[in-house]
Amino acid sequence: MKFNTLCVLGLGYIGLPTASVFATHGLQVTGVDVNPSILETLRSGEIHIQEPGLRTVVRAAIHSGNLRLSETPVEADAFIIAVPTPFKDSGAEIPEADMKYVISAAEAIVPKLRKGNLVILESTSPPRATVDIVAPILERSGLRAGEDFFLAYSPERVLPGQILRELIENARVIGGISPASAEAGRDLYRVFVRGDIILTDATTAEMVKLMENASRDVNIAIANEFARLADKFGIDVWEAIALANRHPRVEILRPGPGVGGHCISVDPWFLVEAAPETAVLLHTARKINDSQPKFVLHIVTRALGGSVRGKKIAALGLAYKPDVDDLRESPAVEVARLLEEAGAEVRAYEPFRPEAKISGVSLVPSLEDALADADAVLLLVGHTQFKSLDPKDIAAAMPGRTAIDTVNGWDAASWASAGFDLHRLGVHKIR
Repeated sequence: MKFNTLCVLGLGYIGLPTASVFATHGLQVTGVDVNPSILETLRSGEIHIQEPGLRTVVRAAIHSGNLRLSETPVEADAFIIAVPTPFKDSGAEIPEADMKYVISAAEAIVPKLRKGNLVILESTSPPRATVDIVAPILERSGLRAGEDFFLAYSPERVLPGQILRELIENARVIGGISPASAEAGRDLYRVFVRGDIILTDATTAEMVKLMENASRDVNIAIANEFARLADKFGIDVWEAIALANRHPRVEILRPGPGVGGHCISVDPWFLVEAAPETAVLLHTARKINDSQPKFVLHIVTRALGGSVRGKKIAALGLAYKPDVDDLRESPAVEVARLLEEAGAEVRAYEPFRPEAKISGVSLVPSLEDALADADAVLLLVGHTQFKSLDPKDIAAAMPGRTAIDTVNGWDAASWASAGFDLHRLGVHKIR
């Protein structure tokens, strides 16, 4: 089956690269977003997200005429839904998936849907969302899913910072509500995907995405729990992990200030919400990782003599992971907020988003501004430029001599020789 025109709904971290790659491979693509500022930015030749190589690809797609931008969907051979799936702000212990953007996108497609079209949901969703939510909406068109039009779920499985490469090279799972729907999805993605394309049913494909990120969350949770245990027992967790990982069947991940981003910190909740009585381990892992920022607060408080009130703290990094600009669900942001609430004066510096405005967090535009008059410097994200800082330069830029490293990014001996009292997550020498 050949597709000539494509409409991509949602131009965020996944939708924009996907639309652009399809366009540079010859399809006539319409990229749709309801946010006028995003469309304005793209039309001006810029992009609204940080991703290596993406600006070049987007500009090439637009200049070729193959990528057009619109506020509303247009008729096309195929549609891809790549909109956010956040949580409802209910304050419940188990967050509930907010499917309003998926629902709105599906509803917007209905007037444009024609016999023989393909609709693919890429947004990470709870199990059975394709069958129970998207299909009934699309069938308001009078067409039957799996009979008159094809419907499939195909999760994105890419790493920020490597999205363009992994979109093309990674294996692609396509789950159709019928075998023909899965095959139609394969025919679409085959335009640019070099990795294996594996066909299954829609609910299995949804489950695959959630399982991938939930397993990572569980593995990070045990690393974070090991860090807390090491702190309690007075050992170096980083040394212990390195030694344990010499076992041929052991691979413990790295602890840190928590888990963030719109995948690993979110997706397991979809399974917990769907089956709380069954997803006990996943629920526990989520609680461990969500509480890790409070453990960091404990470490900082101890490092500063039992109280952070009135202390000036330079917080380095607010992204959810190194060398990206993505602040979604970032544990570093939560640490900064907790410190502010405890009475500290936090000056946070995020080099990839120096202009960002975050409620409850004071950002400064430069490293120098963060360090000026600081009593302590706190490494929250292992950005390459932070890990390569010379502690002698930091000593010259700030009066305080307390440093806290939550990601094992700094060499203890170097910082000690520069006069710093360095405290590391997972390393507590009991006196």
